[in-house]
Amino acid sequence: MINRVEKLSLLSEMIAFAKHDKDIKAIEYNFLLGVAKQLEISREDFDYLIEHPINYIHLKSHSERIVQFHRLVLLMNIDNDQNDSKKIVKLHNFGLRMGLSHESISKVLYLMESFPNKIVPPDVLIDIFKTQYN
Repeated sequence: MINRVEKLSLLSEMIAFAKHDKDIKAIEYNFLLGVAKQLEISREDFDYLIEHPINYIHLKSHSERIVQFHRLVLLMNIDNDQNDSKKIVKLHNFGLRMGLSHESISKVLYLMESFPNKIVPPDVLIDIFKTQYN
């Protein structure tokens, strides 16, 4: 189980990812707000994080890092902004910083292209990381 500070860090990281193109689009904001609710973070705290990011905290749990990577993949593709290579590079770097394997990250980003709306099903994503982790 992750604590409140780790949850705020995850959300702050996702906000930073969404802000890569300066403004958070409405669809991204709503997605992030949904993640905040899932993490039991209040709307007030969420809105505060948008203007006041907090430092990244490395998650100890490998499975929590995979879940966070999946959230970032979903966030990246939610606005259907196709062919944004900067987002892909940034997502790859986020994954590496989280301690996920280069091979698994690359495989997810490659396979993403073959799914509708580039949404990799959670079970496929988990299998990719399990294979590399074992």
